[in-house]
Amino acid sequence: MNAFNVSEHMQALGLQAKTAAFLMARADAATKNRALKALARRLREAGPALSAANQQDLDRATAAGLSAPMVDRLKLTPKVIETVAQGCEQLAGMADVIGEIIGMKQQPSGIRVGQMRVPIGVFGMIYESRPNVTIEAASLAIKSGNAAILRGGSEAIESNKALALLVSGALAEAGLPVDAVQLVQTTDREAVGQLIAMPEFVDVIIPRGGKGLIERISRDAKVPVIKHLDGNCHVYVDDTAEFEMALRIVDNAKTQKYSPCNAAEGLLVSAVVAEDFLPRIAAIFAAKGVEMRCDPAAARILRADDALAGSGARVVDAVESDWSEEYLAAVISIKVVAGVDEAIAHINRYSSHHTDAIVTRDHVHAQRFLREVDSASVMVNASTRFADGFEFGLGAEIGISTDKFHARGPVGIEGLTSLKYVVLGQGEVRS
Repeated sequence: MNAFNVSEHMQALGLQAKTAAFLMARADAATKNRALKALARRLREAGPALSAANQQDLDRATAAGLSAPMVDRLKLTPKVIETVAQGCEQLAGMADVIGEIIGMKQQPSGIRVGQMRVPIGVFGMIYESRPNVTIEAASLAIKSGNAAILRGGSEAIESNKALALLVSGALAEAGLPVDAVQLVQTTDREAVGQLIAMPEFVDVIIPRGGKGLIERISRDAKVPVIKHLDGNCHVYVDDTAEFEMALRIVDNAKTQKYSPCNAAEGLLVSAVVAEDFLPRIAAIFAAKGVEMRCDPAAARILRADDALAGSGARVVDAVESDWSEEYLAAVISIKVVAGVDEAIAHINRYSSHHTDAIVTRDHVHAQRFLREVDSASVMVNASTRFADGFEFGLGAEIGISTDKFHARGPVGIEGLTSLKYVVLGQGEVRS
């Protein structure tokens, strides 16, 4: 497509989405749930067609020399399809928050004032690789009564087109506007530039992908963006921590999976327990091939441990950049701190404000950590890997936000809504 056609295409999608958003906002819960159940059924019925479309993307990706992990992300296996189908059914089983009125209070004038939860309107979703995101975004749009314009990665275009057809069919079957969820049909990158610069049609943009993509969207968008750039998460082992619990949590937070944004990248240990705790967690890391980038105090403790010396442990001197690094790999920074004050100060300076945890038996320290750590998710005696919409009971997640306005943390149905004030009166006038 040339630039003129791309612009024309995006303007048409925007106008259709805006019109559909009005109809979605007034749809009742039963109708939206019918669409979600129909989508789940259609996903299961479309196995062969989805596999054929997906194979086109896989063949093209392999021919283009994409890495094995990147190709793996493109796969629409029966397990992936069943998972997103179940996700649609789970959303259908959840309570509908649209139209909910909260905080209704009687005022001295006689009026009653509260807030009603309403859809945002139109959200644009820009994402890479994984075609299952098409269904996750579509199902959340349906449940929250929004319209969505989806722009997936060019490497998954055939899979995304096949999935979008299933969404359109489910919307039509339930009597909802088929334009409520639209897929950008071109792989031209100009479409992204158009989508993020249409405030007359699009109310919010949600990017989901690599840091480069999110930085570009955040820099160039003319509409609000719900995003996070990095996942530099920490676990602080306090001076009262129960060691077996701390070992389980730190190990899980770092090694359960290295690539997610909620994996721990930094370990802080109170000086009171560092001599005893560090060799034990280091032995676990050494067995799993995790490189430890340590401050002088931590390095001294670990290098002096004879048992660790013969284990092949990789203990490296940390540099300043390590404290703010998101490794997404078998690497962790380790620092010995004086106590909870220094731990909080370090996290607030170096973390990406995504997820940070404390392991402690001290209630006062736990409460201070919860209040003072400036992150979207703050945890006591739990792994950072729990920072996830499904694990938080949101049913599904469209992304993670480290912003402070509107949505913060995992973004589920409520994150795709807004609140407006409603006033109920009985003829009151202001004097």
